[in-house]
Amino acid sequence: MRRGRLFLSLAILIVLLLVAGYVGASYVVYNKLSAVSAGCSTASERENTPAQFSAQDVDGAPFAMPDYEEVRFPSRDDYLIIDAWYVPGPSDTGRLSGNTVILVHGLGSCKRSPAILLAAGMLHHAGYNTLLIDLRDHGDSQIEDGRYAGGSEEYRDVLGAWDWLVNERGIPPERIGLFGTSLGAATALIAFGEEPRIAAVWEDSSFADIQSALDAELMRNGMPIFLEAGGLWIGKLISGDDIGALSPQAAIAKADGRPVYITHGTADMRLSADYASVLAETARANGDEPQVWLIEGAGHVQGIFEHTAEYNDRLIAFFDAALSG
Repeated sequence: MRRGRLFLSLAILIVLLLVAGYVGASYVVYNKLSAVSAGCSTASERENTPAQFSAQDVDGAPFAMPDYEEVRFPSRDDYLIIDAWYVPGPSDTGRLSGNTVILVHGLGSCKRSPAILLAAGMLHHAGYNTLLIDLRDHGDSQIEDGRYAGGSEEYRDVLGAWDWLVNERGIPPERIGLFGTSLGAATALIAFGEEPRIAAVWEDSSFADIQSALDAELMRNGMPIFLEAGGLWIGKLISGDDIGALSPQAAIAKADGRPVYITHGTADMRLSADYASVLAETARANGDEPQVWLIEGAGHVQGIFEHTAEYNDRLIAFFDAALSG
């Protein structure tokens, strides 16, 4: 009898230790993968402005945007203060005025990102207004909790930018598109799915769903993927973030005929190019036909730097057609 009780007590103790260990490891995972440092990712990036910026090996001077203004507005629904640069299009392009693109950076970056500034410069010199935003907990925007929520909260920042353009600048909804890179691409897609009046979206290197992206990130960091579920649970417990509530894959199924452009480097080691295929197949299964450009040999968000001229031509052609009204 005593021996049986001893074994039961030991078994309970072992189970409790295993549970405690799993919870502790899950917290470590969540803390490591969700934490965002205020500001931008590198010192050189923090020096960038629309008027003058470095863009890896690409000369940024031809894409400079000397006339810009810093603006602020609330995110939709939860009213966090979002910091942004608004760059009006040049008046000598001969293009119809009003076409505008909101640009969304990736995790740990900001509106000073070389890829965001280069894309904005391409659009600006083609006659577009551009709005480069800092997501919450990034750059100069309001700090909510210092955590990235997989786009499930950040999409409200994009919708706040869209609201500001429509209500404060009088831009017609049919003339506003979205551009995003990496986790900013995922956020842009989610915003696109949640707001049916957004006219079009260009996404560069998004994931399809956060769970598989977390699994890949765990493997990249040498951690077991069974901690993914625990990390999601810890996120809900600590920050109230339901990271898996919304996904780019579910969002793209809501395109409903609106133009979508999917691009991804085939040598991306951060977010697999397979995600591009998943997103495209999901759109097609729902009756849409997205444009897809798999950039051979390009790494994560490197296509814009390695194939700048072609990227420029494709980007402008897409939004010219998508925002024609």
